[in-house]
Amino acid sequence: MHSLQIDVDTSRRRIIDLTPELSLFCAGLGDGLVNAFVPHATAGLALMETGSGSEPDLAAALERLLPRDDRYGHAHGSAGHGADHLLPAIVSPSVTLPVLQGRVAFGTWQSLVLVDLNVDNPQRRVRFSFVASPPD
Repeated sequence: MHSLQIDVDTSRRRIIDLTPELSLFCAGLGDGLVNAFVPHATAGLALMETGSGSEPDLAAALERLLPRDDRYGHAHGSAGHGADHLLPAIVSPSVTLPVLQGRVAFGTWQSLVLVDLNVDNPQRRVRFSFVASPPD
């Protein structure tokens, strides 16, 4: 297995496109599967169209689903931090994608994004792991 961890700062943007980093990681690796995993209790990964207004739409939808107020039992940190701990139940902390001839086989308009609404911790890690297909 081939693996790489990257560091991502989410202090300026809450939804960050990781497609270039994932594509670079997979370049030249042949056929197989790549997994992206964010080892945090308050962040997730998603496949979505980027650059068309979808990022603010996703952030707004998550704010409606998980309001930032004092209704949560998990109540430490900034206001509404309990919502941050529910995010990975809605936006998975991992995504697995096929890789063909060293290229991630994204669908049309798909990109991999990190979703992190937690303002208390903007320093994130993402691990990419590639498993090659067995030889024929």
